[in-house]
Amino acid sequence: MNTITETDPITAPARKIKIPLSLWIGLALCLFTLAIGVMSFLWTPYDVEEIDIARKLLPPSGAHPFGTDHFGRDVLSMIIVGTRNSLAVAFIAVVIGACIGTPLGLLAAARHGAVSEVVMRTNDLIFAFPSLLMAVMITAVFGPGAINAIIAIGIFNIPVFARVTRGAAISLWAREFILSARTAGKSSFLISVEHILPNLFGLLVVQGAIQFALGVVAEAGLSYVGLGAQPPMPSWGRMLAEAQTMIGFAPWLAIFPGLAIMIVVFGFGLIGDGLRDYLDPRIQQER
Repeated sequence: MNTITETDPITAPARKIKIPLSLWIGLALCLFTLAIGVMSFLWTPYDVEEIDIARKLLPPSGAHPFGTDHFGRDVLSMIIVGTRNSLAVAFIAVVIGACIGTPLGLLAAARHGAVSEVVMRTNDLIFAFPSLLMAVMITAVFGPGAINAIIAIGIFNIPVFARVTRGAAISLWAREFILSARTAGKSSFLISVEHILPNLFGLLVVQGAIQFALGVVAEAGLSYVGLGAQPPMPSWGRMLAEAQTMIGFAPWLAIFPGLAIMIVVFGFGLIGDGLRDYLDPRIQQER
């Protein structure tokens, strides 16, 4: 008598998906940073706009854990307030890139020929200009500021999301469930919204985390050259720029803003890497 040895896939217990350690570490770092950014609206150890020359360039101590700068301002308070500026700029820039780039990528994947070529060649043109150069052009017309930094970084994110979306969507258009939807008479728009986009959600979240980390670096770079947030709003990049001439006798002015940038970038980088491992079934099978 023959016996059935194969497991019924319907009645078999679901395989437990292991959450990568990198994802936990990244989430912890990013939640910690986000909590500091929210706290900056409610409390800071000192007023970041208060200037006290008598306390200038004090080394780290109990009263000032991160020391003071050349105007006597508390470095810890400036880093706390600078957190919300960096996170806000990076977040809004990623949202701009995703909200514009994703539909363009879906359109380029659904429509071949001239439409796809125009969309992708336009993205290539935008991608050819680094965010710093784009910020220079924007600020030359409208002046420096956080809003213009957001616009520059957001425009730079558009072709990134468009390329990622188009590449993944093209492979999905050849799948059987998409062919079935087309046979049922659904339009390309409905197929893109109802079938393609939900299958790209995980990929877009991963790309968003990576672009967020890059956005923090870009914002710091723009502020470093004076194109980001303007005084008296604290900015990590501008703090590094002001510290470069005093790093020999006041190294804390550069160390702590640099560590803040590193922690945020490292945290969101780990989230992107962890989400990729978590959402990719091939990696899960290898484990």
